[in-house]
Amino acid sequence: MRLLISAAIAAMSLSMAPANVDAAGGGGSSPPKTTNTTKKCLFGRVWDANAKKCVKPSKSNFTDEELYQAVRELAYNGQYEHAQNILRVMPDQNDDRVLTYWGFTYRKMGELELANVFYEKAITANPDNILARSYMGQGFVADGKTDQAIAQWREIVARGGQGSWAETSLRQAIRTGLTYNY
Repeated sequence: MRLLISAAIAAMSLSMAPANVDAAGGGGSSPPKTTNTTKKCLFGRVWDANAKKCVKPSKSNFTDEELYQAVRELAYNGQYEHAQNILRVMPDQNDDRVLTYWGFTYRKMGELELANVFYEKAITANPDNILARSYMGQGFVADGKTDQAIAQWREIVARGGQGSWAETSLRQAIRTGLTYNY
């Protein structure tokens, strides 16, 4: 088994050119834009540009996309519990992006089993969610389950994600044993 894993890691290293590994979120390759949500707001509040103040997030004062971007920003900033508070008010709890960030925040808080429940739900909702696959794979790397991480990496490549942030970050995590903080 170790020989098989070593061969897979070697193949990953040789077969792919390095890609840009900036940050995660929404499958993008750049970190979320820093806004007043993390510059000025405390206790998980979100900057309301219309009111020009920090407010408690709700479905009524923000669009789904605005709430999602606030989740990304807070999670990227290491404010996992605050990100979860916003996730709680997201109207569609079965949205694969919402499920992915539930998984991400739980993983970063050390709850790997619970994180995997959410990643599995995200992947069931959208099998092409390569970000959920990458985050799940990074959790497997951190947990010493390299074979399962490689399986997720293979799924990412098979689903057209080669060279994406999701693929590259997982490939590097498998190769080095170091996972990403975002």
